[in-house]
Amino acid sequence: MDQAANLRKLTEGNTNLKLVPNQARAMTKIIAIASGKGGVGKTTLSVNLAIAIAKAGHRVLIFDGDLGLANINVLLGIIPKYNLYHVVKGHKSLKDIIIQTQEGVDIIAGASGYSQLANLNDVQRNNLIKGFADLDNYDYMIIDTGAGISSNVIGLVMPADEVIVVTTPEPTSITDSYGLIKSIVSQTKDKNLKIIVNRARSAIEGKKVADRVIDISGQFLEVQVENLGFIFQDEDVEKSIREQKPYIVNSPRSKASACLTRITHNLLQLEGSDGEPEGLAGFIKKFFNFIDFRENELEERMNSDDSEPHNS
Repeated sequence: MDQAANLRKLTEGNTNLKLVPNQARAMTKIIAIASGKGGVGKTTLSVNLAIAIAKAGHRVLIFDGDLGLANINVLLGIIPKYNLYHVVKGHKSLKDIIIQTQEGVDIIAGASGYSQLANLNDVQRNNLIKGFADLDNYDYMIIDTGAGISSNVIGLVMPADEVIVVTTPEPTSITDSYGLIKSIVSQTKDKNLKIIVNRARSAIEGKKVADRVIDISGQFLEVQVENLGFIFQDEDVEKSIREQKPYIVNSPRSKASACLTRITHNLLQLEGSDGEPEGLAGFIKKFFNFIDFRENELEERMNSDDSEPHNS
């Protein structure tokens, strides 16, 4: 059985636009938001998209998966008393650390400086699995992953129901977005991949960038990436970051908010075409399965290298 088959076995499992909520889900749908490089506005998009989905009538949880540099709470002007670290150590349950915000979304604050969620013992893993198993009263969980293609990032992306890749018109960002998609596709071609172009200077530029990523992904990786839309470069976004108030709330009539509302509409309208989500407990179990798979693969490779004869 090849690598892709092994991995599939582990992981199967306008501002006035009105958004009509879907019927209540039996299980939480997990959406991972990722980027090939830092500084593209991924975290800001994660927060504002989560709020827009909540405004459409859904219960939304944000999981700060940028474990080394957790900052979802910073964008919301919140200083958490407890975070994921306290759950891992068994000091608190996952429900204990969830923060309810005035914007209508709940958040799981990441553990800044505690970047190795993968390196947990069995007791710590069970603390997380049990915690997530109690949280399936949400319709959606938005994961703000770290930037790049580290094991933690890919580990959070692989078990998600769908993945939104965030890029900007900068050539380096486009290249790194393709690199991220390539890393995902190297594990499986079955992921539901979407793209959002942030900081577009025009609608034409936004479409051109998305089309480029979609075309090269289709041509060289033989995978379909769906265009969710673009968000205009907007001073109101920068202002909202400085004031620690999401722009979809602080500036609902801004250009960026209009773009995000349409993206949210597109995202929710596409629901129902995929398989049924397996919920939060299933997600975290798949995360650990993926990490174990990668570690075993690395160990086998190192053993294979050691067994080969070396020239003196």
